[in-house]
Amino acid sequence: MITNEHVEKFVEQARRYGKERWMLCSSGDLSWRVGNEMLVSGTGSWLRDLKKDKVAICRMMDRQCINGVKPSMEFDFHAGVYRIRQDVNVVLHFQSEFATAVACMKNKPTNFNVVAEIPCKLGRTIPILPSMRPGSSALAKAVVDAMVNHDAVLLASHGQVVCGRDFDDVFEKAAFFEFACRIIVLSGGNYDVLTEAEIDELEYYKFCRGGDM
Repeated sequence: MITNEHVEKFVEQARRYGKERWMLCSSGDLSWRVGNEMLVSGTGSWLRDLKKDKVAICRMMDRQCINGVKPSMEFDFHAGVYRIRQDVNVVLHFQSEFATAVACMKNKPTNFNVVAEIPCKLGRTIPILPSMRPGSSALAKAVVDAMVNHDAVLLASHGQVVCGRDFDDVFEKAAFFEFACRIIVLSGGNYDVLTEAEIDELEYYKFCRGGDM
């Protein structure tokens, strides 16, 4: 059962993300799974200064809001990711400056592995979805399908979605996603990426020897 303490923690984390300038005004949304319920930022809310009365509390089973606050228009893909990923407890949808610039490029990169943290924290590949209307069922289905086996996805002409086990995990993934896209943009497209052999070596030391990036 979601308590006032859960709501206060959610608000604190939403403001933490907002201070990173990963979203402008009311763009972006955040959710947190707590047992059989979830907290979602309310429609039109600003994460930077989210208030408790702008946090929707919804049941996971039937996705019904139980506190009278209307959840974000992207609620469907938040709920969908939790349905297919039992290892995920936090989902963030954001529009950070450089990652969104990449999302709007005519010739988008297909490989984001410019630094070791990308394959180690977000995975070897980051799917890029075509442009779809925000809040649409088509977008929600595409995001959910993409995140069956990925922790991050780029939405063409829109933004990004990352998911993870907790708030710190998602914060780190969003930060490194933005960092990689900053490198890509500032390089003017003239950048190197890690080879498959280099990524294999990273995974060996990370997973087999308990190393940490």
